[in-house]
Amino acid sequence: MTARPATAAPVDPAAPGDPAAQARTAAPATASTPATPTARARTADDADWLRPRPTRTQVRNDVLLAVVLFAGTFLSTLLYRTAGFWEDPSPLWLAMLWCAGMALPLAARRVVPEIVALVLTAVFFAGAVAQLAEPLFSNIDLFIAIYTVGAWSRRRRWALITRVLIVVTMLVWLFWGLIIASNVPDHLPELSREADGGIVSPYVAFALINIVTNLLYFGGAWYFGDTAFRSARSRASLEQRTAELAAERERSRAQAVELERLRIARELHDVVAHHVSVIGVQAGAARRVLARDPEAAAASLTAIESSAREAIAELHGLLGTLRHGDSDVAEAAVSDVSTVTGPTEAVARGFADLAALADATTDAGVPTGFRVIGEPSDAGALVGLTAYRIAQEALTNVRKHAGAGATADLRVRWSEASVEVEVTDTGLGRATVIGGAGAPAAGGGLGQAGMRERVAAVGGELELGPRHRGGYLVRATLPLRRADAAASAAPQTRASRPDVSQPDASQSDASQGVQA
Repeated sequence: MTARPATAAPVDPAAPGDPAAQARTAAPATASTPATPTARARTADDADWLRPRPTRTQVRNDVLLAVVLFAGTFLSTLLYRTAGFWEDPSPLWLAMLWCAGMALPLAARRVVPEIVALVLTAVFFAGAVAQLAEPLFSNIDLFIAIYTVGAWSRRRRWALITRVLIVVTMLVWLFWGLIIASNVPDHLPELSREADGGIVSPYVAFALINIVTNLLYFGGAWYFGDTAFRSARSRASLEQRTAELAAERERSRAQAVELERLRIARELHDVVAHHVSVIGVQAGAARRVLARDPEAAAASLTAIESSAREAIAELHGLLGTLRHGDSDVAEAAVSDVSTVTGPTEAVARGFADLAALADATTDAGVPTGFRVIGEPSDAGALVGLTAYRIAQEALTNVRKHAGAGATADLRVRWSEASVEVEVTDTGLGRATVIGGAGAPAAGGGLGQAGMRERVAAVGGELELGPRHRGGYLVRATLPLRRADAAASAAPQTRASRPDVSQPDASQSDASQGVQA
């Protein structure tokens, strides 16, 4: 048996095909079929990850590689025959058939790598016995086959078994040949079996060179094959995580758009419902007194004009925000969808506007009292806007549903950690079935849903419903600091309690209330 020349580890001859196709194969389609505890698709992070099957381009490249190696193996065989490498060479047609057996199976090296490696090993043995094996291209062919088992085998246990079988068989064959040849003086007679003053004899040195060469040869094929498999696994994991991040970003973007749409709808409802309600009430009053009291009709028309101007101003501010946009807010919304609940109004509303809101309701025909209890504290713009919109919506509902002769009260109670905005009326009201904090309003309109969403944005608590002694109650408790709201996983929304558990605010606040 001749010494097998050491060969450098070849780069995978077939360049990777379509990376997108491999990514599609590597990343399991779990969007339509959710994973279950008993059956879960393999991912690149799993220990039993399967490498994607080769693409058509990669198979086509392997076919081309096999043809090139066949031509090289046959040409090398002809040169070795001409140089007299074998004392009694086999027929040329048999040599060509052997060359085809050593090279052409590599066309399927990535499809069935274990079978290809075993076939090439058997053909290599046959060529050595029949004095057909040339020591150059045949070693390259076998190296590529063993390398491919480590790099492309989808059954890692079979890959290990196949390579162990091939390497052990080759080394046993090598040692057996060296041992037999050492006892045959006619074999390599130029290599003395005696040390002749050296460390080892020339024949032993020749044997050691063969052993080291074969160890490097098979070890290199094994190492580079496993390295290629790990590299493919890392690349698939990176592609999978990139796809997951892209999908998550798209979901965040869609959620941000949906939340922004809800915010816009809420702002439009608050602006239009309040002002149109005031205009409707004042227009009806003006129509009734126009003939007998022109001055009262003029006052109602003035209120209509003022309310219309305010509505137009707020709509212009909202539409201006939508038209010009805020790139910083938009980018923040994509990265953190919770930021879209904040206000982007041109005219900021807050606690300072509540007194004017109560006066406007009084001018609209519903006498409304306003009280502030406790020492006002610094509150964020979002809390102030939320309190204003809650009061605005509640007073709008009072004008629409309380009926003739009803009165209303707007109270603001300050504490160290929160502020409470309460609107009550003495009207007829209407029965309302209240759902959970996140449930749609059953029996309530868009206004109640908007109040729930606003309170949820600041982590507060909303209480609304008819009172036992008549009328309706809307009470929103808003935390002054977001850290206080974080203790609550979701905002609370509940029906109003009986007046026994919640005393009438007109009695409890009489001693400390401040009339606006």
